Amino acid sequence: MKGAVLYGPRDVRFEERCTPAIAAPTDAIIRISASCVCGSDLWPYRGINPITQPTPMGHEYCGIVEEIGSAVKTIKPGQFVIGSFFASDNTCPHCKAGYQTSCQHREFVTTAQAPILRVPLADGTLVPTPEVASTDLIPSFLAASDVLGTGWFAASAANVKPGSTAVVVGDGAVGLLGVLSAKQMGAERIIAMSRHEKRQKLAREFGAADIVTERGDEGVARIMELTKGVGADSVLECVGTQESMTQAIRSTRPGGSVGYVGVPHGVELNGEKLFYSHIHLHGGPAPVRRFLPELINLIWKEKINPGKVFDLSLPLDQVAEGYRAMDERRAIKALLRP
Repeated sequence: MKGAVLYGPRDVRFEERCTPAIAAPTDAIIRISASCVCGSDLWPYRGINPITQPTPMGHEYCGIVEEIGSAVKTIKPGQFVIGSFFASDNTCPHCKAGYQTSCQHREFVTTAQAPILRVPLADGTLVPTPEVASTDLIPSFLAASDVLGTGWFAASAANVKPGSTAVVVGDGAVGLLGVLSAKQMGAERIIAMSRHEKRQKLAREFGAADIVTERGDEGVARIMELTKGVGADSVLECVGTQESMTQAIRSTRPGGSVGYVGVPHGVELNGEKLFYSHIHLHGGPAPVRRFLPELINLIWKEKINPGKVFDLSLPLDQVAEGYRAMDERRAIKALLRP
């Protein structure tokens, strides 16, 4: 089969790769219905996270189970399934506590930009839909594999409650779905920070009442102005830079919470300032598996439509254009169909 391989900065190729096969009794093989390019894929694509050898890409996926290992009990061939970017057994102490991305036996899924995918720990990782998904729901189920689950975790970690004020820092797919998540959790007022007109429009569709275009000190000042000098109850940090993290912390009221899900790059925190801020910080790699049953149910019943974040759809063999479009901010998120 052919799949996406990253060779170096801005060098993605669609080339021959070995077709996955069952390697352990707990594996499943799925035929991909859709995959996509993730914002976090842009870190190695831009050379910020260097790679040392040609690297297969892709960690967001949904599709039909074709084959299962001899130890797989709950997943069956023919089911439409969604999984997370970390495979997890869903039985270890960390999984039971709801942190499957810290599973004691976790494996990173990294080869999903291809027609066929091997998923380790299938029973603990994959969640089936009630029936095979219709074509129109596939983008939303694909979003649940990462960006929706990550935005949902950002809102959960930021302790979004009914009637609260939430600020979302970042207008990529995760930030936009953080807006959707905060709305679902009952936030009364959501402020999205964005300078991009198309993304601002989608943020409003998902539930943002206000848009802040300023950044840094000016951004914090604008949040304080909108909250009458108090700050936000909950802030979702969905970028991972020093500026975004500092802005998130400074926009939060004393006693409020920051949920941070942007993969950190060069982020350092001042312990003394953090000490006197009286804020809660919680985040990390989103335990998407914890939320998948609830998210699948919301999508299946068409209560939410997170698939709107895909504003570019390409055949898989044009994966390089998907990367370019997202790198140049011509697309929010590129969906890939085999």
